[in-house]
Amino acid sequence: LPNSITQIELCTFFECESLKQITIPSSVTVIMKRSFDGCKSLTQIQIPSSVTSIETMAFYNCSLLTEISIPSSVKTIGAGAFSNCEALTHITIPPSVNEIKSSTFRECSSLIRIDLHPSITIIGERAFYGCSSLAQIDIPSTLLSIENQAFRGCSSLLNINLPSALTSINEYSLYGCSSLTEITIPSTVKSIQNYAFGQCR
Repeated sequence: LPNSITQIELCTFFECESLKQITIPSSVTVIMKRSFDGCKSLTQIQIPSSVTSIETMAFYNCSLLTEISIPSSVKTIGAGAFSNCEALTHITIPPSVNEIKSSTFRECSSLIRIDLHPSITIIGERAFYGCSSLAQIDIPSTLLSIENQAFRGCSSLLNINLPSALTSINEYSLYGCSSLTEITIPSTVKSIQNYAFGQCR
């Protein structure tokens, strides 16, 4: 892509199923909605430090994407941005991001580990739904809310540390976390909603 481009527009590479590699120039500041949706042959991508926003479903269903580096310039990661990236194994969220939005990593079934910085205050609905290989996640002490179904079906998750800032555990938030052996609920939690720990065998 030429250096004259400042945005990768809506659905620019939508379902370009044979696209294996692309270089994003340092002139780009926004990766817009569904830009790379369905690029099923894309294995890795380098996001330049000029990018401030990765919008909704930008990399949805990039099923061979194994790694992606998110620079500290990124302030917003949209809902479902990496949903169904089935080969993604590890990702680090930079401190510039303060919310994991709805379905951001939904059905990333190979995701083993995610690093969250202390800036995170909300883990949105279905953020890690179906991340069946996720064994470890370090929850930052600043987290205020785990939304509905946030970790539903994370069947490999062994333990999760709930911080003292947490005030609510919402519906189905840890439902089906069948490997979970121990959890300590802080005294700050005022509400545990329906099926929050259902089928945690």
